[in-house]
Amino acid sequence: MSRSRRKQRSRRSSEPEPDPEPEVRAAGGVVCRDVVVADEQGETRPGVEIILVHRPRYDDWSFPKGKLDKGESFEDAAVREVAEETGLVCTLGRELPSTEYVDAKGRLKLVRYWAMRVVGVEPWAPGDEVDRRLWATLDDAGAMLTYAHDRALLDLLRHELT
Repeated sequence: MSRSRRKQRSRRSSEPEPDPEPEVRAAGGVVCRDVVVADEQGETRPGVEIILVHRPRYDDWSFPKGKLDKGESFEDAAVREVAEETGLVCTLGRELPSTEYVDAKGRLKLVRYWAMRVVGVEPWAPGDEVDRRLWATLDDAGAMLTYAHDRALLDLLRHELT
C-alpha cells in the first residue's frame, strides 16, 4: 500500500463517526395552560400548569408522546399522540429541543417535542398505555417527572413560562 493511501486510511478512521440514525422516532408535546394560583393568605397570582401522563407499564410520569406511524410526520404524530394519551386536542406552538436516548430495549430513540395549547377536548378513558393524566404546576411537574431528559426540558421552559 502506498504511503499516501495509508495516510488517507488513517485520517478516515480518526474522523468522528456520524451519529447513527435513531431506530425509534417519536413525537409529543408539552401542553401548558394558564391558571390562577392562590397562596395561604388568599393572595393570587398567575401561574402555569403542564399536563403529565402516567404509564403503568413503566410506572413513570412523562410528557405525552409516542412513536410515529408509517409515513406520518413528526408534527402530525405529536398532535395525535397528545390527543390519544390525554384527550386534549391541541395546536402546535414552537418546536422545543428534542431528546435522544437509548430506550429500555437498547434502541436509539429520538423524540421531538412542541409547545402546545389546548383547543378542544375529546372523550378519554384510562388504558393500558396511559392510566392517569394530571395537570401539575411547574414545581410539582419537576418533582414528578421520572426522567432527567424530561426535567431538563421543563427547566428550559420554566424561564419562558414564569
